[in-house]
Amino acid sequence: MAEAVDYKVIGTSPIRPDGVDKVTGRAQYGADLNLPNMIYGRVLRSPHAHARIKRIDTSRAEAMKGVYSVVSGKDFPEAEHGEIGGEGGGDISDLAKNIMARDKVLYHGHPVAAVAARSQRVAEEALAAIEVEYEVLTPVLDLDTAMASDAPLVDENCYTKNLPEKPDKPSNIAAVMQLGRGDVDQGFEQADVIVEGEYRIPAAHQGYIEPHACIANTNESGQSTVWCCTQGHFEFRAMTAKVLNMNVADLKFVASEIGGGFGGKTVVYLEPVAVLLSRKAHRPVKMMMTREEVFRATGPASGTHIKVKVGARKDGTITAATAWMAYEAGAFAGAPMGPGAMSVFAPYDLENFKVEAFDVLVNKPKVAAYRAPGAPQSMHAMECALDELARKLGMDPIDLRLKNAADEGTQAPYGPKFPAIGLKACLNAAKNHPNYTKPLPEGAGRGIAVGFWFNVGMQSSAEVHINENGTVTVVEGNPDIGGSRASMCLMAAETLGVPYEQVRAIIGDTESTGFSNVTGGSRTTFATGMAVVRACEDIIAQCRARAAATWGVDEDQVLWEDGQATPAPGVNADVKPLSLADIAANAAKTGGPLLGRASLNAQGAGASFSVNIADVQVDRETGKVDVLGFTAIQDAGRAIHKAYVEGQMQGGAAQGLGWALNEEYIYDANGVMQNAGFLDYRIPVASDLPMIDCEIVEVPNPSHPYGVRGVGETPIVAPLAATANAVRDAVGIRIHDLPLSPPRIVAAIDAAGS
Repeated sequence: MAEAVDYKVIGTSPIRPDGVDKVTGRAQYGADLNLPNMIYGRVLRSPHAHARIKRIDTSRAEAMKGVYSVVSGKDFPEAEHGEIGGEGGGDISDLAKNIMARDKVLYHGHPVAAVAARSQRVAEEALAAIEVEYEVLTPVLDLDTAMASDAPLVDENCYTKNLPEKPDKPSNIAAVMQLGRGDVDQGFEQADVIVEGEYRIPAAHQGYIEPHACIANTNESGQSTVWCCTQGHFEFRAMTAKVLNMNVADLKFVASEIGGGFGGKTVVYLEPVAVLLSRKAHRPVKMMMTREEVFRATGPASGTHIKVKVGARKDGTITAATAWMAYEAGAFAGAPMGPGAMSVFAPYDLENFKVEAFDVLVNKPKVAAYRAPGAPQSMHAMECALDELARKLGMDPIDLRLKNAADEGTQAPYGPKFPAIGLKACLNAAKNHPNYTKPLPEGAGRGIAVGFWFNVGMQSSAEVHINENGTVTVVEGNPDIGGSRASMCLMAAETLGVPYEQVRAIIGDTESTGFSNVTGGSRTTFATGMAVVRACEDIIAQCRARAAATWGVDEDQVLWEDGQATPAPGVNADVKPLSLADIAANAAKTGGPLLGRASLNAQGAGASFSVNIADVQVDRETGKVDVLGFTAIQDAGRAIHKAYVEGQMQGGAAQGLGWALNEEYIYDANGVMQNAGFLDYRIPVASDLPMIDCEIVEVPNPSHPYGVRGVGETPIVAPLAATANAVRDAVGIRIHDLPLSPPRIVAAIDAAGS
C-alpha cells in the first residue's frame, strides 16, 4: 500500500474548472461553432454492406442551386500505405478508403460521396440527386463464416500477416499472433482439474453522447483550420495530412470540448472530407453526424469468439492455460487482438500458456478503440473460466486468484517483469470488503472478476507560464475528457507549492502548444502530468537562480520550499524568502518572463489492476437481470483527484454492465444494422444501475513523480465477467454468450429444464 506522504493538494477533489460552463451550456462542443458564410456538408452512404461501385454520377447534384462543392473517391489523392499508430491503429491507405470508398463499399453506411450546400435541406436534396450504380456482392457478417476457407473475400488483396511464409491466396484473416511460454501439454498433464469454455461477445459502441462534428475553413493559400471534437487533435492533423497528401504545417486543428469519446474519437471520419469540400467551395464547411450515422459508420469495439482452457492442481495452482481468440476488425484490418492477447493471462503468474489471436475482416464498420481495447473480451473468457475452476475445486474465487496472482517481479505474458503492482492489494481489499461478506437475498448471485490494463506513456508536452502576480497558467495539448485540466492544476500546484486556486489549465491548439499524443491509453494524467511537473521544476530552477542573483549567493545555496525561495541553512545572508509572486513581480529586472517547458516520451506507465464484485437478481420467468450492487476496487497508483478516479471507476462499471446485459449490434442478413439508435441499442440508464461503491487502492508507480497509474481503461475490463459470474451464481447455468439479455437467459433456463 502507499507510504504516507503529506501532500497539500494532491488527493483532494476540487470542483472541475470546466464544470460550470458545461452544466450551464456555455461550453463549446463540436457542433456549437458557427462561422460567417458557413455552408453544410453531408455524406452519401452505401445502402449495401458489400458491393462494387460501377459508376458515380454527381453532375445533377453539382448543378443544383445552393450546392457549392461535391466530392467522391476520385477527388482524394491515392493514399500510401503506412502505419497510423496510436489507439486506432491500422493502415493509412485503409483509413483513406474508410473515409471515402473507392472501387468497393465494404459496409452498410460506407461513405461514397459528399456535398456542401447552403443548408442542410439543400445538402440532403443534393445527396438524393447523386446516382451510384452498384454490383451487389455477398456480405461476410460473422467470424465463423469469415474464417472459412471458402468465404467470400472482403478484400481480395488481403494476405494473412505474421505467418512463417506469405500465403499463396488471399484470406479474410488479416493477421495472426501468438504468445507463449513453457510446455502447455505437460502443464495440462499435471493438472487435477481442467475447465474449457467458448465465449462470444458482440460488437458494442462506446455510447458517447456527442456525435462527431467539425468545421473546416480553407484560405486562399490552401491552409486549413479545423475545429473538431477529438481525443487528439495533433494526431487528427497528422491523419488528415496523410489522407489528403498535405503538409502538416498547412493544417491547424483546434479541439473543442468533447462530449465523450472512450476511444471512439481517436479516428478521423469527417475532417478530411470537410477540408476537401471547403477547399473546393472556398467557404467554411460544417459537418455533423446523426446518431444513426454514428452507429452505422463509426467504429465499435470488436465482436469476438474466444476459447479458453485452464488446468490446475487440487490446491488451485494453475498448471497451464490456452486461449484462442478471433476479433472482428470490420472492413479493414486493425482489430485489437494484440492488447487482447497481452491482457488475457496478465493478472496471473503462469509457467505454461499459449495464446493464438486472429484479426478478421467482416463487412461491418472498421472497429475503433473502446476503453482498454481488446481486454474486456479476452479477460471475460478467462475470468469466467476461473469462476468455473473455483467451483470445481471448491475454492473461494478470490482465494484462487490470490493463489496465482502476479506480483512485483512476475514476468508478464507479453515480456517484461512487473515492477510494484497492486493486484494482491486489490484482491485482499475485495476479500475484506463488507460487500463481499454480506449475505445475498434469496435467489440472488454474486460474481467476482479481475481487470487489467498495461497503460501507455507516449509523447507529451507542457508549458507553465507565471503571470506577473504569481498566478500560474498551464498550457498542454491533451483534450480534457475526464477532468485532466484539474489534475494538471493539482500537480502544478503541488510541485510549485502554491494554492490550487492560483493555477489555470488551457488546452492549446496544434499551433500554440507542443505535440502531445492522443488522450487515450490511460496516458494523460501519467504522461502529460509528468510533463507539467517537469515544466514546473524548470520554473523552480529559474526562480532559485533569480533569487540567488538577487541575494548575491550561489544557486545551490537557495532552496524552494512551500512556494518560495529560501536561503539554505548556514547561508550568511540577511534576506527574506521570496515567493513566486515576488519573483514574478520583479521578473523584468532579473531576466524577463518566467516560462517553463517540458517535452518527453514518458516511460514506465505502470500496469493497472482492478477487482469487481457484482450482485444480481434474475427473474427466471422473464430473464430480466437486476443489478443489486456493484463494487469497484482499483489500484490508481496515486489518486491525483480522488473524485475523478472514482468517476472513471463508476463510468467503466456502467459501460461494462451495459455490454454484459444488453448492448449488441444486430444485423440482418444483408448486413444492415437493425438497432442504430439509443431507443433500440440499449445502454444503461439511471434506473438500471445501483450505487456503485468504489475503493481506491494506492500502490505508487515508481516511474512517476507522484506515483500515478492511468485509471481510465481498467474499469471496463472486469464488469463483463463479474456480471456473467453473478448470473451463473444466481441461475446455476453458465451462459457463454453476451449480452445476458432476457431472451438469452430464458432460453438457457428452458434448455436446462430448470
